[in-house]
Amino acid sequence: MLVLITYDVSTQDAAGRTRLRKVAKECVNYGQRVQNSVFECVLDASQLLVLKDKLVSLIDEKEDSLRFYNLGNNYQKKVEHFGNKISYEAEGVLMI
Repeated sequence: MLVLITYDVSTQDAAGRTRLRKVAKECVNYGQRVQNSVFECVLDASQLLVLKDKLVSLIDEKEDSLRFYNLGNNYQKKVEHFGNKISYEAEGVLMI
């Protein structure tokens, strides 16, 4: 299933900047960054639970925000892209 993850981490202090880096690094391990604080991740149910647990443990719930949007398995019909960034196939081959 495709899950859209968004976050807003307060960077007013060094601890916030550290949290931001850790959240972004964890998201990179599971998906593709599509905007600064937005990731598209193709996950199964167990991967989603693990990722949620990791991310929730990293943020400060009094200062930060974390959202998960479950777009399901038929997400191709639910995602439209316009603009200058090249779209990608979420389940395609990723070459580094």
